[in-house]
Amino acid sequence: MFDLKLDHLAVSGESRDAARAHIEEALGIPMQAGGEHARFGTHNHLMGLKNGLYLEAISIDPNAPAPDRPRWFDIDNFSGPPRLTNWICSVGDMKAACAKWPDAGDAIALERGDLRWQMAVPASGALPFDGMFPPLIEWAGTLHPASMLTPTDVSFKMLTICHPKAEALSALLGSIANALIRFEVARTAELIAEFDTPHGGRVLR
Repeated sequence: MFDLKLDHLAVSGESRDAARAHIEEALGIPMQAGGEHARFGTHNHLMGLKNGLYLEAISIDPNAPAPDRPRWFDIDNFSGPPRLTNWICSVGDMKAACAKWPDAGDAIALERGDLRWQMAVPASGALPFDGMFPPLIEWAGTLHPASMLTPTDVSFKMLTICHPKAEALSALLGSIANALIRFEVARTAELIAEFDTPHGGRVLR
C-alpha cells in the first residue's frame, strides 16, 4: 500500500494577516508566528493541532523578491476572501510518489530554519482537479512543524473534498480515503474541514 497521509491544511489569503484572521475567527484560537519561504516568496503563520497535524495561513510575501517560477499552491492566481485551499499529504518516498502521480509536479528541495523537506510543485503552480489534488511533501529527518508548535486544544475531525469529479480523485489517490477524509461530488471545488475546539465543533472552509 502506498504511504500517503494527511500532513497539514493551508488557508490562502491575499495577505498573511487576512489568512490568519480567517482561521482565528473560525476556530477561536490564536495562531503562532511562522516564517518565510524564500524559494517561493511566501510567508505563513501556523497552529498546532492535537493529532500531530497543523494549520497554515499562507500568502505572497510582499517584501520578498518574486521567484523565477510560478509559486506553489497556485497562490499567484489567488484572489478574494481567505479560504481553505490545500490539504497537504506526506509521502515516504517522494521519487516514487512523483512517478505514481506525475501531474503532482517535480520534487523541489526546500528549507526554513531547521526544517528541511521536499515538495512536489507543478511547473504552472496549479494542481490537478482545480487544486483539490493534494500537494505532496516529504520531510527530511524527524523534525516536523507540529512538534515545534505550542500545543492547542484543537483536534482535526474530518475533511471533505468537494469537486465535480470527486469520485475520480478518490480513485486516483486510493488509500487516503478513510474515516477522516471523504470525497463529495459537488458543482464547485471546495475544501471543508471540521474540528473539535474548546468552543465546541467548528468548521473551516
